[in-house]
Amino acid sequence: MSRITASGPTTRIVGVNPTTGAETGWGMDAHDPSLLPGIVASARTAGAAFATLELEERKAVVRRLGNSLLARAADIGAVLHDELGKPLGEAWTSEVVTTGELFDHWLAVIDDLLAPIDVPLNPVNYPGKQVWLELDPIGVIALIMPWNYPFNLPLRTIVPALLAGNAVVFKPSEHAPRTGALLAEIMAAALPPGLVTTVQGDGRVGEALIAAHPDKIVFTGSVAAGKRVAMQAATMLIPCSLELGSKDATIVLKDANLDRAVAGIAWGAFHNAGQDCASIERCYVHRSIYANFVERVVAAAKALRPQLDVGPLVNEAALSKVHGQVEAARAAGAQVLTGGTPGAAGYYYPPTVLTDVPLDSAVMVEETFGPLLPIVPFDSVDEAIEHANRTPYGLCGSVWGKDLAAAEAVARRIRCGVIFVNNCCFTGPMGGAAWTGRGESGYGVTGSRFGLEGLTHVRTVCIDRTRQQREMWWYPYNEALVTMARGLVEVSRGGATLGERARGVPLALSGLLNRWK
Repeated sequence: MSRITASGPTTRIVGVNPTTGAETGWGMDAHDPSLLPGIVASARTAGAAFATLELEERKAVVRRLGNSLLARAADIGAVLHDELGKPLGEAWTSEVVTTGELFDHWLAVIDDLLAPIDVPLNPVNYPGKQVWLELDPIGVIALIMPWNYPFNLPLRTIVPALLAGNAVVFKPSEHAPRTGALLAEIMAAALPPGLVTTVQGDGRVGEALIAAHPDKIVFTGSVAAGKRVAMQAATMLIPCSLELGSKDATIVLKDANLDRAVAGIAWGAFHNAGQDCASIERCYVHRSIYANFVERVVAAAKALRPQLDVGPLVNEAALSKVHGQVEAARAAGAQVLTGGTPGAAGYYYPPTVLTDVPLDSAVMVEETFGPLLPIVPFDSVDEAIEHANRTPYGLCGSVWGKDLAAAEAVARRIRCGVIFVNNCCFTGPMGGAAWTGRGESGYGVTGSRFGLEGLTHVRTVCIDRTRQQREMWWYPYNEALVTMARGLVEVSRGGATLGERARGVPLALSGLLNRWK
């Protein structure tokens, strides 16, 4: 992680080791916000030139970028570990391996997704005409990204954006500047100049980037920051996509495979130290298996190794928020069965399991973004669904049960954009899966054809190959035009008998023959 310091007129980003809390000696100057209008203008020029290339040429550029990134896999894993304290196994599986899959997906499907779509026309009404839809690049995309997955998250947008012919101005989180700098270095070497420009700094740089009037904003971050982004974008009519907070719920049905459910939910709650918008933050378990489940989850949490399985939180503010929720729950009567005390150094917080948690406590209704798992019993599926849907968020939900049809039916009742049965959290990096939320989890889509549509403008193209001097609906209007129109309506009227529809034929022909007399 890092912290922002000021030295005269210059803002500096200083590296901090989250495992120890000490400064690392690494640092860099943040971008001057006044430079952003020029940077966006340069990106627009670079993007316009790139968009003129044939799709195969753009694919070759993106393929080169993917190969360049994977060639630096060891460096990427190391900087994620050093800067954020991510366990190496987590850095490699959640960010490096998934990057290769991301490039493979988009390179395989982009031809079909960008192919023109014909609009069927009635040849009688529209002779000699052809209409189709095509997707044009939207222009310059302002990409404002968080620190929790600082390598893979930006690429989820950058890859399809480039294939569609866009340029990108990318602002990494000020808490993951080293990862952002490494990504920028690799992209600068692999891409045409100015096509993806990286700007470093805090929220002031992000505000300046939006003020420079890009053509689209893609933001991932907190609800509060997302609302500020949306308000600033609205004043300039800039479309934006917002992936914000969450309070994801999981429901464990009475027929669940407990071995799998315990292992999956422990990972879903504690991976990346709970710093994932898809993390399981609330667990509802059928009362008949509740005690057994709790005992097993506590054992699983205690078995996790600091730094090897679970890394530190990003900074002191995150640590304070997580511990504050635990202390407030404890004061309200919750039982802390394991964890619940910050580590001796740095920002490590142990995996923590709570029971007897009041349903209105912060740990049950507010986003935690830390390794906490409150577990609550339920007696009926309706009760569990009511609990799951009682927050303003709606990103992910999961249900665990052996009867797949029944578990799926329960999952579909959770108000969220992504549902899982007998699994959790893992589809975010997939290029082909849509990542989207409801309510205060934001709006817009990352991934899938629907995410690509948000990075493009749809254009309707009409070509007329007829040589007639004028169309039937052009001036001058007369009675023959009305007669023809009445006939066409009768012919096409739904619900009419064949005879009734046939009566429209002579009207249409009469009008047609007399249209220009």
